[in-house]
Amino acid sequence: MTQFIKFLSLFLLAFSMNAFAQDRQCMEVSLTGTLGGPDVYKGLAGAGTLVKVGTINNGCSDVFLQFDAGRGTALRLAELDVHPNMLDAVFLTHLHSDHTVGLIDIAQTRWHSFSKKLDLVCSEDVEANGVFARVMSCEQFAIHIADAALYAGEITQRISESKKRNKNGPNDLINFMPVALPLVNKPKVVWQSGEIIVTAITSSHIPGNLSYRVDSPAGSVVIGGDAGNEKLTPPRISSTSKNVELLSKDVDILVHSAIHPYFGPIYGSTFPAPIFYRQSTSTDLGALAKRANVSHLMLTHLVPAIGAEKLGPHTVPGGALSEKDYLKSTLESGYQGKIYVGKDLMTVRLLQ
Repeated sequence: MTQFIKFLSLFLLAFSMNAFAQDRQCMEVSLTGTLGGPDVYKGLAGAGTLVKVGTINNGCSDVFLQFDAGRGTALRLAELDVHPNMLDAVFLTHLHSDHTVGLIDIAQTRWHSFSKKLDLVCSEDVEANGVFARVMSCEQFAIHIADAALYAGEITQRISESKKRNKNGPNDLINFMPVALPLVNKPKVVWQSGEIIVTAITSSHIPGNLSYRVDSPAGSVVIGGDAGNEKLTPPRISSTSKNVELLSKDVDILVHSAIHPYFGPIYGSTFPAPIFYRQSTSTDLGALAKRANVSHLMLTHLVPAIGAEKLGPHTVPGGALSEKDYLKSTLESGYQGKIYVGKDLMTVRLLQ
């Protein structure tokens, strides 16, 4: 009898410990697209990062947050067993097409599936200076997200087959949540679900550019987007954003676009200097991660793509770059944390 009681006690202890382990909080950060810019290369998807938060027991699947949605995002999500209907919110860093065209597909897919409204967090309307000055409007992007299908008649045709469908199509399924600007030196909470808090800060790239941070019981992640230094031309100490560095203080994971230094003017590249200078180099991102005490640095939106000899009409000086080239350039900063040279579907998991 005594032996039975000991066995039962050990069994219950093991069961309890396993139950506790299964109930641990977790966060998964997955790269849904790593291609830099609106070009195409070997099937890589456009910029995007999925953040899942939950417990080990449910596969970190209580909350699904998508940051940017470039070309092919819905397909990459499907490869992660995530249907667009499962997304709780989408956050756009800026309105360049390589970060947004996938949202059209997501919205259309949700409409076909009779899904609920989707929270869309991005900048309020902001004036874009330049030769063709006009307002950049995330709100208008949301309102007109399915106009092509609407004006082509597809929406009407599909409604004729199912009267339950919303008559305006996906255009009515976006819950636009504008972020008031500017947000300089002090991040602001822009979305929250329980203990999961998303903050944003202004960052330089194009008008209305934002970077985001997610804090959860399992850990934290910053999505820098295509941010660069507030001073867009040399001489300057770094190509990285001071606001992104502030946002990244002691963060577990920093996900950030990266341009390789070899693609810059000083190496003979024909890549436009103004576009090069509004990006963060891999070396400077390593230095930022070191200063901010970042544990994991995930390089994404790689310019140029690994293995690509050209980006559009611009030849990569010295030939195509490898993963080792990106890793080497980042390590030159002295950063000693974990470095990930982004590939589509690459995932990092954090546990409480």
